[in-house]
Amino acid sequence: MSGPNPALPAEPTRADVDALRAPTLLEFGTDWCPHCQAAQPLIKGALAAHPQVGHIKVEDGKGRPLGRSYTVKLWPTLIFLREGQEVARLVRPQSESAIREALALL
Repeated sequence: MSGPNPALPAEPTRADVDALRAPTLLEFGTDWCPHCQAAQPLIKGALAAHPQVGHIKVEDGKGRPLGRSYTVKLWPTLIFLREGQEVARLVRPQSESAIREALALL
């Protein structure tokens, strides 16, 4: 996790995430997913211009409650939160510009 968010548990609960006040990018995926790996430079590049946005990477998979609470079906899924509320979502982003556009909503 990076950015201004306070320390959260390794796998935060939905209540932990809903309580966030800082703008946050919540990223669901896995280290072994090729789509997730391909998205990393795009995410990093887009976040570079938004140091005030926290970034929480959540290891997702079957039976993981946080991902299910957001109905995550494909990886990576990026959920953009303002004061704990979803304002945008990208699934398998293909460009840094799409991520930047969603970050601008925060």
